[in-house]
Amino acid sequence: MEETWDFEFLSRIADSCLSFLSEFVDDWLANDMRVSIFKILLSWLIFSLIAIHFAWKVYGNTVNDMYYRQGTGQNGGTPEAAPHLSGWGRKAGDPLKTHRD
Repeated sequence: MEETWDFEFLSRIADSCLSFLSEFVDDWLANDMRVSIFKILLSWLIFSLIAIHFAWKVYGNTVNDMYYRQGTGQNGGTPEAAPHLSGWGRKAGDPLKTHRD
């Protein structure tokens, strides 16, 4: 009994996919305005994705290097505090506190 249900379910899915595809092909072959707009938008989307892919291949390392902080420490090469500014509530002789203190 369970096998027939599985077969019936799969056949319904296959029939609905085939009917959708046949309607899609019929609409695709028709010279309708909405089909023309769909074709234009689909080609623009595909062209844009290909252009982004090739631009990332060419300029990806440059962009990555611009935003990647090099150096050691938690924030890359940036200092923990600006040397010309005194910290809040810190006296002149106190050592700098780190997050471990």
